[in-house]
Amino acid sequence: MFRLMFFEPRIPQNTGNAIRLVAGTGCELHLVGPLGFDMSEPKLKRAGLDYHDLASVTVHENLSAAWDALEPDRVFAYTAHSTRFHTDVNYLPGDVLLFGPEPTGLPENVLNDPRVTDKLRIPMIPGRRSLNLANAAAVVMYEAWRQHGFEGSV
Repeated sequence: MFRLMFFEPRIPQNTGNAIRLVAGTGCELHLVGPLGFDMSEPKLKRAGLDYHDLASVTVHENLSAAWDALEPDRVFAYTAHSTRFHTDVNYLPGDVLLFGPEPTGLPENVLNDPRVTDKLRIPMIPGRRSLNLANAAAVVMYEAWRQHGFEGSV
């Protein structure tokens, strides 16, 4: 399925919600450090509820270690500074869906990483900075899964 990646996440509740997202969709969650919280933090556990054992979650020391472990063919980076929408691509199983930390988003060096295939955005009305990280990840993940007929779902 798809691989959701959070680069240096800062808010444990968003990561907890992402754990629930990947548990519900059968995708993988990859967290790239340094993390802004401890994985045993109560806020993370509360947001993830009882989904931790149902989710595939991997923590990578840094982005280089993540690339080495995943060896991705395609990486889509989500940024408010793109002109292409998240619906403008045909997603493939194994794609990495890369999101940046709250509240700054992906830094330029990550956006310009040679592994990044394309930069995409989620449409919003003017004057808004961004969606909540977990919500943005869910919007993109469900679009990718929709394109594959919600394979494996009930």
